[in-house]
This record gives sequence, structure tokens and C-alpha cells, in this order.
Amino acid sequence: MQIKTLLTVGAIAAFSFTALADDGHDNNNNNNNNNNNNGSFQSSVIGSVTGLMIGGVVSGGAPWVVNQGGASVSSDGRIHVEVQGLLIGAGASDPTLAGTTATVTMVGAALVCGGSGGALVALPAAGVTPSPLSSLGNAVIDQATMMPAACLGPVVLVQIFNPAAAQLGPFIAATGLTPNAAQNQNQNQNQNNNNHGGGDHGH
Repeated sequence: MQIKTLLTVGAIAAFSFTALADDGHDNNNNNNNNNNNNGSFQSSVIGSVTGLMIGGVVSGGAPWVVNQGGASVSSDGRIHVEVQGLLIGAGASDPTLAGTTATVTMVGAALVCGGSGGALVALPAAGVTPSPLSSLGNAVIDQATMMPAACLGPVVLVQIFNPAAAQLGPFIAATGLTPNAAQNQNQNQNQNNNNHGGGDHGH
């Protein structure tokens, strides 16, 4: 239960952004120039656990883990996701599937606004742009969305893509935070090293 809470809270707690229209809003865009991401949303990506629902989408029937992953959403609604080592984790009903992608060979991305209880953002007429998931669990996804005027509590989902039905299924990863994750520790260590390096100049 604690893991589920952390996933949901980590995914929605502190992130929000507003998509600014380009038509006739040059003055507003000047304010955005102060932000290198131009109003974009960025987050790490973590594997899902069973029994979750975000934006009306259920999580997969097995736990998944991510070795490394990140997602971003631009102010015009373009999702970009990169994952490495997106694999079934320990605790699957079939233990032999741990460390594999099982039958999942394609994935796609979706955006939810409003946190875990929010709603999926509509896709353009072109629909889902699926990407292959390698046997090592590596994938790069680019997906356009019909970004609303504002998106509070954004969550990016990585979902299984069913080629036969040409649609997305359960999600197996999402934006969020994992306590004591190795990548977070590395980032903190790098920051500490930079701080110590800056202090040495003062001696």
C-alpha cells in the first residue's frame, strides 16, 4: 500500500504547467523565455505496480521496473519518453517472466491532466504513435496530444500497445519518484561534488 501511495503522490504532487497558445501572445512568451523548458514538464519514469488506476487507465497485471527513464511534455503537448530496462519485476504470478518483457513488444505514451483521478488528454487525428520495446526493455516514444489550455498535475503513462486492436492497453510505467532511487542518489552526489568544488575556490 505504501508503494502505491508513493507512486501516486510522486507522480502528481508537485508538477503542473500551463500550455500557452502561440497566436497573438508574444508578450506572454517573453515571460516563458525565463524558463529554458518553455513551460514544459519533465520527470523521471518508474515502473508500475498492480492494482493502480490513473486517469481511468489500469496498471498491468504484473509489477514492472525501470532501470532508467525520463519523460517530458512540451507546452504544445508533445510527449517524449525514453526508458531503459523496462522489465517485469519480482512478484509476477509467473516467476519465469521476471526480467523480461513477456509478450509486450510495442508501447505508447499518453498524458493525463488532473493527477491520478484526472482524465486522458485527447490525441490528434493521427492517433497513437507506438514504438517498439526491445527485449532489453528499451524504448523511445514520441507522441503528439491535443494539449488543453492548462494541465494541472500532469502524469505521463507508458502503456502496452496492442497491434491487433491498434490501441493502447494497461500502463506499465508512469512519471513518478522512487525513494532512494540510484539515479536520485547520483544526482545528489553530483550536486554535492559541485558544491564542494565551488567552495574550494574560496580558499
